[in-house]
Amino acid sequence: MCGITGIVGKSPVNSQLYEALTVLQHRGQDAAGIVTAVDGLVRMRKGQGLVRDVFSQQDMLELRGNIGIGHVRYPTAGSDTVSEAQPFYVNAPYGIALGHNGNLTNASELADVLIREERRHLNTSSDSEVLLNVLASELQRVGTPRVMAVDLFAAVTALFRRCRGAYAVIAMVVGHGILGFRDPNGIRPLVIGQRETVKGTEFMLASESVALDMLGFTQVRDVAPGEAVFIDEAGRLCSQQCVATTRQAPCIFEYVYFARPDSIIDNVSVQRARMRMGDRLAEKIRRERPDHDIDVVIPVPDTSRVAALQLAQGLCIKFREGFIKNRYIGRTFIMPGQDERRKSVRSKLNAIDLEFRNKNVLLVDDSIVRGTTSAQIIELARDAGALKVYFASAAPPVRHPNVYGIDMPAASELVAAGRTEEEVREIINADWLIYQDLTDLELACQHDDSYVTEFDTSCFSGRYITGDVTAEYLERLQRERSDAAKVRRRSGISLKVVHGV
Repeated sequence: MCGITGIVGKSPVNSQLYEALTVLQHRGQDAAGIVTAVDGLVRMRKGQGLVRDVFSQQDMLELRGNIGIGHVRYPTAGSDTVSEAQPFYVNAPYGIALGHNGNLTNASELADVLIREERRHLNTSSDSEVLLNVLASELQRVGTPRVMAVDLFAAVTALFRRCRGAYAVIAMVVGHGILGFRDPNGIRPLVIGQRETVKGTEFMLASESVALDMLGFTQVRDVAPGEAVFIDEAGRLCSQQCVATTRQAPCIFEYVYFARPDSIIDNVSVQRARMRMGDRLAEKIRRERPDHDIDVVIPVPDTSRVAALQLAQGLCIKFREGFIKNRYIGRTFIMPGQDERRKSVRSKLNAIDLEFRNKNVLLVDDSIVRGTTSAQIIELARDAGALKVYFASAAPPVRHPNVYGIDMPAASELVAAGRTEEEVREIINADWLIYQDLTDLELACQHDDSYVTEFDTSCFSGRYITGDVTAEYLERLQRERSDAAKVRRRSGISLKVVHGV
């Protein structure tokens, strides 16, 4: 998962891009980058680490220009070094910088065609660079000194025919403007914002609406699935639907875990969706355990807090904050290796004994992926004096890899893959385990005014929305995404991958 943003302004955008990336930092903590343009010259700075660590004061001074894009990345298979940090840039045609959130499921095939038939050079193993070169190759056909919006839309239309998978993209075409587009299934989010200034209208694109809010932009709308939008350097916006047949099927894990609660994605409030997750869980507990002996509900910070509070209210049980979080530790789910994840859980959370001692505690988390974190949190609760530790997941069992830009581990490393809920309960050592039902989760992420009628639920259901994910593809992901494979890559052992962020 990554965060992308782009601004066409009437004044320098460097500090605004920086601030937008800090708000999107939850979407990626491994690397960050900003590209701006002024007088036809490209200014770029990117590196590994948090936004605050990548950009110095001197970097910001050099990132001049009223137009630019930014990207934050978390480590995925094949994206372990600074060379895969985004945005990527090619100087022909016109000069294009691109940031991508998602994952191409046919990246290997595209890379072969680009190298063999279109004579393009790929410098990394990232599918984001593949996507950039597909766009550049299609724009190469224009053949005129200036590219018009109609030319860009024609190139994106051709790209849609070639690229499969999930992709929300923001690209800067030097001397022309900023282009944004979203895959025909709308799996990854992308929103448009507008702001009026004394100098004129400014536009912004971002992964989440919260980035618009923070900079004072008003959300205009979401980029539609299969749509491309172009904002020229003068601040004029135009758009075109580039695919005749589309589906509105956003990744449901955005609402469960990745997106900030103060964001609105596809006209669905993440906050309200998580509240409804808590309501649905409370209803399930009342059905299955009407005589429960839960004394207190405690969230696993931070993503589950909203659902846990709503659950506690639904059951008329006390809600307490029982864990103090060290906010300088990254999100455990996206830690690159099992050993690092195991160490980080203990350094990330500390239990408040008074909230656990001699109580039957219901811990609520957003999901259970590997089970490593859940088991250690339950152990923390027992060490703090809990009599019984129950565990609730706001999401259903994660049994399948996510292939659309979330680096969920190989199926063999998913604790629920091939196991019953009772077996998972024993592994994480809970006294009782309750999962959200998938139907309830889908209902929680909808409302009467939403235009979303379906979601990508592949990590729960095994149904991949693009329809092109084969057993062979999943087997290859198994080889690339396992912790053992990541150890080999860090040790310098070659392992070809072409999957990005």
